[in-house]
Order: sequence, then C-alpha cells, then structure tokens
Amino acid sequence: MKYTYLIASLFLLSGCSIQHIQQTELSSKKEKNMERISDLDQFDQNISSYLINFKNRGLIGDIHKYENSYFKPWNLKRIDIPLEDAKWAYKAFTVKNSYGENLKLLDDSFFQDIYERSNFQAYASLNRTAITLKALDIRAFPSDKPLLMDPSKAGEGFPFDYLQNSTIAPNKPILVSHYSRDKEWVFIESSFAFGWVKARDIVYIPRKYIKLYKDAKKLFFIQENIPIYDRYNNFLFRSRIGMMLPEIENPSSKYALLAIANYKNTQAYYIESKVSKDIVHEGILEFNRENITMIFNEIRETKYGWGGMYGDRDCSSTLRDFFAPFGIWLPRNSYKQSQVGKVISLEGLTNQEKLLKIKEDAIPFETLLYKRGHILLYVGIVNGKVIVFHNTWGIKTKQNGKEGRFIIGKPIFSTLEVGKNLKYYDKKSSLLSNLKSMNILTQ
Repeated sequence: MKYTYLIASLFLLSGCSIQHIQQTELSSKKEKNMERISDLDQFDQNISSYLINFKNRGLIGDIHKYENSYFKPWNLKRIDIPLEDAKWAYKAFTVKNSYGENLKLLDDSFFQDIYERSNFQAYASLNRTAITLKALDIRAFPSDKPLLMDPSKAGEGFPFDYLQNSTIAPNKPILVSHYSRDKEWVFIESSFAFGWVKARDIVYIPRKYIKLYKDAKKLFFIQENIPIYDRYNNFLFRSRIGMMLPEIENPSSKYALLAIANYKNTQAYYIESKVSKDIVHEGILEFNRENITMIFNEIRETKYGWGGMYGDRDCSSTLRDFFAPFGIWLPRNSYKQSQVGKVISLEGLTNQEKLLKIKEDAIPFETLLYKRGHILLYVGIVNGKVIVFHNTWGIKTKQNGKEGRFIIGKPIFSTLEVGKNLKYYDKKSSLLSNLKSMNILTQ
C-alpha cells in the first residue's frame, strides 16, 4: 500500500446558530410510529439522482484563501475577540432560565463559581500560538456540566446543551487567551469559533514552527472515521471530512512528523506517523460528479449532533465540512454562512415567488438557502419541486396549541415543505415560509 506522510493540522467545523430546536410530542407512541415523512419516500435519498444533469465545474475554491482563514489564529499577535463578546454566555444564562443535568434550575453558586473560575482579569494576557491534540468540545463556560433550557418545553432538555459552542479537530491551529483560575481550562480562538477547552488537550507551538506548517503541501481527508496510527500502531485519532493536513517531506525517514504533546511538560515534540493515500487528496478537489458523490456519501453517514456533540454534525457543520475539500471555507454558524458569496434576499416574497426566484437564480450544489437557525443546500428541481439537502433535528408540530417535534435527526434530501403530510404539521413554521435569503457561494 502506498502512503503519504503528514503533519496533521486539521479543520473541523461545526455549529448552527444557537437556536431553540424542538422535539416531538405526538399524541401517542402508536401514532408516532405509524407516521412517516412522505418526502423521504417520494424523493431519492441517494445523491446520484440529483447529479444526472450536473455539469462538472473544475476547481471552485481557492487554496490560498482557504489557508488564510484556516491559519488565522497563528497570524494574530493578540486575540481579537472583544472581551464583551467572549463573555456573551455569562449574560445570556441566569438562574431564571438555566437548568442543570438533574433538570432543576441552577442556583447562584453555580454562576458565581463559573465567573470566578473564568479569570477574565487575565483576558488576552498570554496570546500564545497552540495546537489541539484531540477532538475537543469548545465550551461557553469552563465546565463539562450541561446547561439546558426549560426541559418541560418541547425541544428543550437533552441533547440541547447550550454551553456546547462547537467541536474542534485534533492538530487544529488556535490562539490561547488565558487560563481559568484553576488552570484546568484555557480560553481559545480558532478560525471559526472561540471558547473554553481543556488545558491538558492543547500544546503550545513556537512561532518559528508555524512557517513549516504553512509552507507544506496541503492534504484533505476524503474518507470518514478511519483510525490513524503512529508508526508503532498506537491510535492517534480518526479521519474526518473537513480536515486539512499539511504534509511534510522527511528525507531521512519514510514517515512524516506529527505534532503531539509531551505528557510531562506539554511541550511540543514529534512522533512518526503514516496515512494511506487512499484516504487523502493532495490539494483541493475538482467540483465534479465523482468527487461530490464521494464526499456526500461520507458526510451523510453522521447523524444530527447539536454543536457537533458525540462526533456528529448539525446543519452548518455538515455544509462546512462538505465544502472544505473543494477549497471553500465557510464560517461556523448558519447566519454567517448565508452571507458568503452573492446574497439574494427572499424576504417580502410570497411562497410562490420564493420558489420562482430559486428556480430562476439558484445553482445546484453551489447555492445555500437560509432561514433563521437553519441552512440548506439547493440541489435542483425534481418533478417541479425545489429539492434541498440538509441535516435536521425535526419537523415542528402543534397539537391543541402545544408545540412539539417529529424527530428526523439526520441528513436528508427533501422539499421545502418537508413534513407537510404529518397530522400535526405546523404550517407557519415550514421551511419555505420562513426562508430569508439564498446565497451563491461561487459568485
């Protein structure tokens, strides 16, 4: 087997806007089990059906622009997140609206302890370049504890932990602001998100080594969930679509060097590793039927995961990871993704006018559709219907004035009125009715 050798510096993406996502509360288990989403039966859930008339586009991304965004934390001399923005969660969550893992309201002592631990007096005092050593959760507070909204309401409680900002991949460039008071956590800025990660899971990288990363050849994973080992067959991490890896030539060895932390003093050193050429691609991919199919079939295997929890993806991280191998860098949340490229407003239009505008102007696989808190990829027209691809938690329902959700919990192809056949479908919350804009990424 042929191998390619690399320093793993990867790009993960993840997270929709922090929005209220709801679960289903149908009248009975029997009724819930009997109902199905008709779109999932009527429209093919395989991507090949939507690529029949697709015209290959060649390269649509720019590796240099992509790298500028990817390496942003290492290009900063000082963390550039305003202190008030860094403290957003401390204002958003209070004893009046926050519940703990026991589904009881959190008390003052929780918030007092968190604020003291956060040590914001030291904000932006370190400004040290670093790299992540494993897949990490980026938290809004320096705590593993969940913070939930009212669990008695539809769609709240598990799994919607509002402290879960995003996830970040191993060997990802970051800039460290400061330590928590107990030194268990560090506040970091990445290329797409900021917040708290465990201090033991990062290592500082001297700026003199940064040029080595930037000048290397660039590789992208094209297969998901493949275990990566060092030369001694010790497990390191698993591959993930959306990860970019600088490759380093090493004339004295058939193996590359992988940045990893020394267990005793967390100083960076290197171990030898290898990766099969079958699971990576050098440089960005051409935007053609074969490559789109390959990446889609990997992406769609993950379920819906709030903020990237449990190794899954939400709506925006699904699209963010999909476009990464093609050299298009997308921001973290759905609203910011909706502002990339040529933006076309759909506000003030009727549903029929929206559909007509999409059919006239949208480009399959290059256009995003946006509603508050959710982002979708337009893939074309089938039987006169606009078809989109999106990773979704569920469909809003309403029974006797009470809200609920019919849970989907995975990526799907659907119309913009998915779930319309459900008995308790909430017409006012349809995707089509709530679309605000579309944006063509390549224009």
